[in-house]
Amino acid sequence: MLRLAVATDAETHERVADPLAERGVGVAYVQTAERTLPLDADLGEFDCGFVFPPRMAEGGVASELLDVPWVNGREAVLRSRHKGEALARLQGAGLPVPESVVVSDPVSEADLAAAFERFDPPVVVKPNAATRGIGVAKATDLDSFLGVCDYLDLVHDYQATGDKSFLVQEYLPDARDYRAMLVDGEYVGAVERRLPDGALAAGQWKHNVHRGAEATGVDLAPELRELAEDAADAMGIDWLGVDLLVTDERAVVNETNARPTVDAATKYEDGFYDELAGLVKRTAAESP
Repeated sequence: MLRLAVATDAETHERVADPLAERGVGVAYVQTAERTLPLDADLGEFDCGFVFPPRMAEGGVASELLDVPWVNGREAVLRSRHKGEALARLQGAGLPVPESVVVSDPVSEADLAAAFERFDPPVVVKPNAATRGIGVAKATDLDSFLGVCDYLDLVHDYQATGDKSFLVQEYLPDARDYRAMLVDGEYVGAVERRLPDGALAAGQWKHNVHRGAEATGVDLAPELRELAEDAADAMGIDWLGVDLLVTDERAVVNETNARPTVDAATKYEDGFYDELAGLVKRTAAESP
């Protein structure tokens, strides 16, 4: 049986283990962070890695020790993780994305005000490389926007902070939020992420599952499937989550995720795990 190393001991690891085992792929967790890691450590024998570990520095060490090809390697993860770069790539490929401004700190208050004034408020402010909705804020006026930027300045002032950028984006009220999954550039299923009525009534607006939203399997419309597949082609990433925001007037690619969480199999197309197992086996075959 082929051996697959998974560097996160979370939902995805638990959900894919049995279905992949049924298809000849044994899954094992390899801890790469929050541990000591001697350079002669034995991390086990594997044929392939799933997704490059979330911490780039420690992941690089573990990757060298494992010496395996990754379904999504370091370059693919970084290409998707930095939201501004991903959106620029998608827009360059002719795909619709939210109107966005990338801010590289430090900049003057006048430049920030000019960025804000490009939009009809409110605006969304989000870190360039964070996940799970962490640090994402909505600003309804210039003063509150500059206040959010002040807090980001405090973070970026710390000398060890590597990424000193953030995005300012248009806010799309009442947009439906979809996560489409792509394997080898082909659509294999989608979920719609919705906040419970109580959360909406309390003023919540972020649709991240980690923030309390519920993911429901949906049959995505053909034009949205095509948009997600075009995004995967533009990104050049084999295993990808594509986040779409859809209003009555338009659909945009909001983000891509090269480390997408796998949801329950019932929320995806028939054959989802066959496609995923095939991708893992093809990646393993690339090993020298």
